[in-house]
Amino acid sequence: MARAPAAIRWSAVASALVLLLLIKPSTSIYCDEDDCYDLLGVSQSANSSEIKKAYYKLSLKHHPDKNPDPESKKLFVKIANAYEILKDEATRGQYDYAIAHPEEVFFNTARYYHAYYGHKTDTRAVLVGLLLVLSAFQYLNQWTRYNQALDMVRKSPAYKNRLRALELERSGGMISKKKNQKHMDKNTEEDLSKELDLQIKGAEKPSIWQLLGVRFILLPYTIGKVCWLWRYQVKRSPYSWEDASYLTRRSLGIHLDSWRSLDESTQEDLIQKRLWEKSNLESYLAEMRKESKRRR
Repeated sequence: MARAPAAIRWSAVASALVLLLLIKPSTSIYCDEDDCYDLLGVSQSANSSEIKKAYYKLSLKHHPDKNPDPESKKLFVKIANAYEILKDEATRGQYDYAIAHPEEVFFNTARYYHAYYGHKTDTRAVLVGLLLVLSAFQYLNQWTRYNQALDMVRKSPAYKNRLRALELERSGGMISKKKNQKHMDKNTEEDLSKELDLQIKGAEKPSIWQLLGVRFILLPYTIGKVCWLWRYQVKRSPYSWEDASYLTRRSLGIHLDSWRSLDESTQEDLIQKRLWEKSNLESYLAEMRKESKRRR
């Protein structure tokens, strides 16, 4: 088998060295560059009682109130951090695993951050934050696509012709032929373009109703609407009393309190008329207008 060229071999060696420099050992995320056991002066086989005893002894020695030396203060912080890791069986087990498997950098790092920060973060807050970030990116992306499409359309001959036709319409068919006509066109182009309703397929103007965050908030309504369509439009099931009452109230524009004030027979009569259908509603309103005129 042919050997790889020297340039490729040296490039591979250099890349490996860079990775080693950039990616710290997974144990360093616990006690920085120190060994947690060495900081407390105990062996890896020490039990919880020995670890606790060593911590109290060292904390008394290096506590800022008893030892004003700045270096001693830094050491006290390290000792306290090491004790927080080793006093808990779960985190100690993770640290021991990281020592035994230093090559599993990403796995050990993920376990560390999950153990120390996962329980401190409200899942609901994470979800809301994620939706906000995604919605912001989505909105900016839609605006970028829309503006790019708009620029392309404005450069097309068809758009310029529509703009010219609108200018003719506004001027009553009379367009000045002054020398500065081009300059005038540029000045008025923005005003005229506002009157043109440009519908660009595939790059519509952004709408907040299409954002992920808004759609997630409206998810219960969307699910309810789908269930409604499935029940009454697809399966053709008869409307329940509650749904028929809602449709009747909405058709007549009656408030819920006003609807409840009607007697049950009147409600039943209105529901039987199926006023949510346009033809039935028009006939009912016409009948009410005739009745009102007759009473006058």
